[in-house]
Amino acid sequence: MGKSKDLSASMEDYIEAIAALRKEKGVVRVRDISHRLNVKNPSVTFALHTLSKDGLVIHERYGYVDLTPEGEMIAQEVQKRHDTLFTFLTKILNIDPEIADVDACKIEHSISLETLERIIKFIEFVETCPKRERPDWLKSFDHYFKTGRRLRCDKQLKEKARVLK
Repeated sequence: MGKSKDLSASMEDYIEAIAALRKEKGVVRVRDISHRLNVKNPSVTFALHTLSKDGLVIHERYGYVDLTPEGEMIAQEVQKRHDTLFTFLTKILNIDPEIADVDACKIEHSISLETLERIIKFIEFVETCPKRERPDWLKSFDHYFKTGRRLRCDKQLKEKARVLK
């Protein structure tokens, strides 16, 4: 799940936008991409030309835009990175979803495969907590974030009680 074809963040954004627009509208036009990414039509046309040369999109002048099978695979990869980061930021770190979405978009283009895999495993670890609720140690982190003060850990209290005996 690393960066495919060494695409720039910008090119990955175009591929991701095409996939999202196709899902929403069924067909994708240059102006749709332009609006989605807040760029001018000539910029979209230039990017599509580059992506077309790389075999990632199909685009005929003044026609619809679509992804090739390889482009679709890259779109899914980028979306999976985004979704993983969004989940980590919102469910683990309790970051506001709007902020998390923007940050995930920024991070998804530069995160290493090793770090992403570690985050995926961390999310799995937390989500398979036996109680199926937020673990106490994450609740302690939430408290620390809000107040700047650590809660006393059960382990510390048990150790202190053992020493006092």
